[in-house]
Amino acid sequence: MDSKPDLPASVPAGAHADHVREIALSRSAAARSAIAASWARSLTTHGLMPDAPHKHVRIDEAALAERREILGRMLAISNPVMDRLHASLGLAGCSILLCDTGGIVLDQRTPGADEGTFRSAGLWQGADWSEATQGTNGIGTCIAEERVVTIYRDQHFHDSNTVMTCMGAPLFDEHGELAAVLDVSSCRSDLTQPFATLIAQTVADAARQIEADHFQSAFAGRRIVRGQGDGQRGAVLFAVDADDLVIGATRAARQAYNLGNGAFATPRPAGDVFGDSEQRGIGLDGAERRELKRAIARAEGNMAAAARALGISRATLYRRMDRLGISTD
Repeated sequence: MDSKPDLPASVPAGAHADHVREIALSRSAAARSAIAASWARSLTTHGLMPDAPHKHVRIDEAALAERREILGRMLAISNPVMDRLHASLGLAGCSILLCDTGGIVLDQRTPGADEGTFRSAGLWQGADWSEATQGTNGIGTCIAEERVVTIYRDQHFHDSNTVMTCMGAPLFDEHGELAAVLDVSSCRSDLTQPFATLIAQTVADAARQIEADHFQSAFAGRRIVRGQGDGQRGAVLFAVDADDLVIGATRAARQAYNLGNGAFATPRPAGDVFGDSEQRGIGLDGAERRELKRAIARAEGNMAAAARALGISRATLYRRMDRLGISTD
């Protein structure tokens, strides 16, 4: 679907609410445009009005602390990435925000000169930016659609939010479930759509980095294997244990390899997941062949050392190699 309604990209401020209502109630527009579909959800599903008096919804400090604790690992891993984004985009008046799946702002980096503007807009820690509360916006709509979104000024549902541009990217956890949203927002009127598109790509890349780092942290001590399409389709990563069983995969990996939600309810042989079981060898002979070859490789071809590592005599090692067709060359 298109990212905006099939009508002029800009409308006079006073006409924004009427424009939103007209598009939101048009079935054909909602079918063609992701923005129109979000406007329709905001109006008909959430019962919001685009010209209703704006109110800031914010949770208390205790509730905020509890939500931050739940996402502790994600917050810790996101910190350096958010710092880098702030260093590169802060001078452009952008605020960097991390929100949970309820649309609550848990952490942020905001330029000091623009702090007052973002506070007035309600883009501050503890604020609720879910689609059900604010209508179409870069955080809530990203959560609703689980994809990278850019909501440019008057693409927002609510009149009072049309001063800002928001670029949100989803963050998925080690189980492939949506865990958070990384968002970059600007309240500056000189931010052009091409520049917003460039920022959105930067946010998407940062989100992939956070997701990859989070996955590797969740499976610390396990072998991490990069699948086909890694970097192009997102972080295509698998966690493999010492028995060559796949025990986890990122969201992008599950999609790339057509793995359902319950794919790792029990570990799966790596050969089955990657489709190379025949090359890896199936059965006890295959397992023994791999173990013998690994022992010989570790011993750098010294058969006596390899036999000692395996706990067998050198004669037994040669007999097993001969039976399995392993060359001594």
